[in-house]
Amino acid sequence: MEYTPLILGIISFVASFLIPYLTLPKLIRKLKAIGITGKDINKPDKQEVAEMGGIAIVMGLCGSILIFTGIITYVNEIFGMPLNLIDIIDGKNLTLIFASLSTILVIAIIGILDDLFDLRHSVKAVVPIFASLPLVAIASVGSPVLNIPFIGETNFGILYALILVPIAITACSNMTNMLAGFNGMEAGMGIIMSLSLAIIALLVGTPEGLIAFILLISLAGALLGFLKYNWFPAKVFPGDVGNLTIGAVIATAVIIGNFESYGVIVMLPFIIEFFIKLINKLPTKNWQGKYINGKLYPLNEKPVGFAQWIMYLSKGISEKNLTMAFIGIELIFCITALLIFFIPNLHNL
Repeated sequence: MEYTPLILGIISFVASFLIPYLTLPKLIRKLKAIGITGKDINKPDKQEVAEMGGIAIVMGLCGSILIFTGIITYVNEIFGMPLNLIDIIDGKNLTLIFASLSTILVIAIIGILDDLFDLRHSVKAVVPIFASLPLVAIASVGSPVLNIPFIGETNFGILYALILVPIAITACSNMTNMLAGFNGMEAGMGIIMSLSLAIIALLVGTPEGLIAFILLISLAGALLGFLKYNWFPAKVFPGDVGNLTIGAVIATAVIIGNFESYGVIVMLPFIIEFFIKLINKLPTKNWQGKYINGKLYPLNEKPVGFAQWIMYLSKGISEKNLTMAFIGIELIFCITALLIFFIPNLHNL
């Protein structure tokens, strides 16, 4: 394997980790000072916790991607160190990097507006479609031919760019915002997802795969830096800006890297959450647990979300163990995706 992509990945991971890790203490104080807080409703005291900490995730992600872009553009000219990355400095691929970043940032802005003004479901379901336009406009984005496990290659033609890409961006960003609200859950699951998909992206071996790898490894680093402050008991919440961004990065990466089917597999816990809530008419309230003697129980007899089903089946579970359960569930789906990828590709590794 060419080691340069791996070195770039390590640099991107470290940079994206350090930015939220170092900036969040001050950001938490600022958010509390201006009253941007939310109640930790799964605790007995319902303490106010800083909200919108996902801004630090976005900062780490953007900083890492910009550092990566600077390295691949100027390191050879300044230091005379060839990177041996086929076509990666090609203008087409630089355009793809910034188109991806544009889509992610528009989703992040939607998250900020939702945190501040509590946007309606209809708005959050439609507006992300426009965020996908930078990717739709890039003729090289993804491939209309999808390799679906156990089915084979399917060519979607023009429908891929005009319909599937906007649907993927919208669906992923909204679904990662649904399965949320428990200390460490969003960041913990996001780290597992992004790292597993980053392995696939790295082994795909294309320039587009490298860009997807950097997006995913940068997300993993930023989430790890954020997790220190979001782990039980949380000092900060990611807010919609953080949750929406996680989904947007996952969707963008699998689209440009052309491994969408693996993205669907790792997103299955969120897809399950969507259908459970859809059956219950997409509730926006009473999704949390009822705190009794250190454990969480469903608020009603009938669970309205995936988390409440875990509470119900376990006959009460602590918030920390609930988060660990979901990280474990996510890990199972991610291992499944990796196995499905590795088994038919063993001869190429």
